[in-house]
Amino acid sequence: MSSKMSGRLLYLWLVSVLLSLGKAADSSAKPNIIIILIDDMGMNDVSFHGSNQILTPNIDALAYNGVLLNKHYVPNLCTPSRATLLTGKYPIHTGMQHWVIITDEPWSLPQRERLMPELFREAGYATHLVGKWHLGFWRKDLTPTMRGFDHHFGYYNGYIDYYDHQVRMLDRNYTAGLDFRRDLEPCPEANGTYATEAFTSEAKRIIEQHDKTKPLFMVLSHLAVHTGNEDDPMQAPPEEVAKFAHIKDPKRRTYAGMISSLDKSVAQTMRALKDNGMLNNSIVLLYSDNGAPTVGIHSNAGSNYPYRGQKESPWEGGIRSAGALWSPLLKERGYVSNQAIHAIDWLPTLAGAAGITLPQELQLDGINLWPALSGNEEPKPRSFIHALDEIFGYSSYMRDTLKYVNGSTFEGQYDHWLGELESNEDDPLSDNYGQQVLSSDVHSILGDRGLTEAHILQMRSEATQECPVLAGEDPQDPKYKCEPLKEHCFFDLAKDPCERYNLAQLYPAQLEELAQEVEQFRRTAIPTARVPITDYRADPVFHNGNWEWWNDTDTGSGAGTCSLKLWIIMGSIIGLICSISF
Repeated sequence: MSSKMSGRLLYLWLVSVLLSLGKAADSSAKPNIIIILIDDMGMNDVSFHGSNQILTPNIDALAYNGVLLNKHYVPNLCTPSRATLLTGKYPIHTGMQHWVIITDEPWSLPQRERLMPELFREAGYATHLVGKWHLGFWRKDLTPTMRGFDHHFGYYNGYIDYYDHQVRMLDRNYTAGLDFRRDLEPCPEANGTYATEAFTSEAKRIIEQHDKTKPLFMVLSHLAVHTGNEDDPMQAPPEEVAKFAHIKDPKRRTYAGMISSLDKSVAQTMRALKDNGMLNNSIVLLYSDNGAPTVGIHSNAGSNYPYRGQKESPWEGGIRSAGALWSPLLKERGYVSNQAIHAIDWLPTLAGAAGITLPQELQLDGINLWPALSGNEEPKPRSFIHALDEIFGYSSYMRDTLKYVNGSTFEGQYDHWLGELESNEDDPLSDNYGQQVLSSDVHSILGDRGLTEAHILQMRSEATQECPVLAGEDPQDPKYKCEPLKEHCFFDLAKDPCERYNLAQLYPAQLEELAQEVEQFRRTAIPTARVPITDYRADPVFHNGNWEWWNDTDTGSGAGTCSLKLWIIMGSIIGLICSISF
């Protein structure tokens, strides 16, 4: 080979090396993104919203050192909320607007949707899911590592037992099954470890072993504070529960222990980021997927008070979520944001913060609010369709501060103000609340930025919701009565955040305008993806005692609904025969 040819090859090799190094440098310069997703926690269950019953000093320190998201909205149920986070779209635009995925139902978040982990992985991120999925697993290609996550440690269903990690369907003649995996393999070795601790340990391991030539994208999706199996729903480490002797209700006391474990988890996760030198280029988002279910199905005694309603209702108690955003990349920190923001916004907002250009064909419903949040800009008016369910027959919509509700769930059982706390059950440490935050692990990890007790109390006051009385008006006056199962209601949240004064009778023209805007959204909705069929092939008895995919047949867009249902029915008959033989 001639010296000229050798020189040219050497030149090309050097150029390729430099380009690859440049790409690595570009990737590593992108911020690490950690989303801490809490399950079923109420607005009144973190102390930065004013409650003195359960103190959450680490979570609060994250909020006070960053941005306290005071008007953060989410869908009102687990599956729709998670779908919204990962797609940047309303549930009505992905088919996820009705109900949650039950363990043995054969449906999922449609494969046509491109998810946040896929998009971030294409931009150079290492992508991890720790904890809950709940977006479908009846086929293997629908599970997390097939949908953009490099790694998954956790479970597929809506909940598991906190210690043995099994799902027991008491209304089915099924074997109890393990629902805990490391990637695609069952993980029985975690048996006996409290779920919050197991997920925190895994998150710490991922951070500690992370290759910093790539940015990290991690969703830490906790089981807490969702209930476990129906035969033992409330579980927390005894030492955590013992901290809350001032709470008389044993269920609420155990719930407080679950919250306390989460608060410790936040500190441990932040410590791992600091110890691995990643904190100075990270964005940490923390929020609850929906409001707490105070009573009823999977009730955990959580509190959304003084907001009306609870999880799976059209009211603020179901759709307003406790949230906080922290990053050294924020230009302004230490303030309460009253910018209305929705889970649809996190995909474009976090992509914007990371300098990732998203494909236009995604047709997102959310917008990039990073500049507004980072700069503490004047809140922009927003319109959100909170719920539009043709099967349950209810809708919830907000245009700026006007809120429209038509219909409700569970025949209106949860349309009231639930979860008011006992006045004499304050944590004894709450007398020194500001000092509790300043001495928290998270505050020490984040460093002293001049946060003072006075500033903490000021932010807390701004984030504590009162229910104002309209001048000279009685909310019990019949003209303000709201019966959503009979007629449409609307409220002005700027004056009436607790939804006590229905304005429908006073302003019928405005009511009609809001109803027409809901109809415009209705015209854009696609049919629900739900297949509400019990598929007995899911029984863990057929899968070595594990919950896992039970149909690897490709039933994508080309498969007709009728043929799919026929296939499921045939399989279910076989499953019933087999289960009887067992």
